[in-house]
Amino acid sequence: MLFVFLFSGCSTPTKTPTSSVSRTKQAAPYKNNASYNRPYKVGGKTYYPMSSAAGYREKGIASWYGKESGNRTAMGTRFNPQGLTAAHKTLPLPTKVRVTNLSNGRTVDVVVNDRGPFKRNRLIDLSHGAAKKIGLHGLGQVRVEYLESLASNP
Repeated sequence: MLFVFLFSGCSTPTKTPTSSVSRTKQAAPYKNNASYNRPYKVGGKTYYPMSSAAGYREKGIASWYGKESGNRTAMGTRFNPQGLTAAHKTLPLPTKVRVTNLSNGRTVDVVVNDRGPFKRNRLIDLSHGAAKKIGLHGLGQVRVEYLESLASNP
């Protein structure tokens, strides 16, 4: 089983993310049984990936990461800081989402292929390339919206 990499970044007190998707402690049975879509534990907390991201839309704090260049993502692919990818704690992997920087309205479509961020009150970690496209420097308020599931269906 692949384990999640820890991400660097500053911790800033922020509002808790808001969601229009109801969440349950235990997710429905998994359609994609890949190890990266099963429940996992980080820092003593268990996370339950969603079985589907259909209808997912959430606002919260985004950060970016880039120092992990070459490390493996939760899916096992090499992380490319200039790519258009992201890390999320519970979205099914891989999932395509649109991220909107709420301070300037700029958007970027990214593939969620990693787990994180594991800093308090963070919704999503963007690759440096994705953050640059929407003018995100450090932390910023964003909206994340589901576009499509990229997992192959059996």
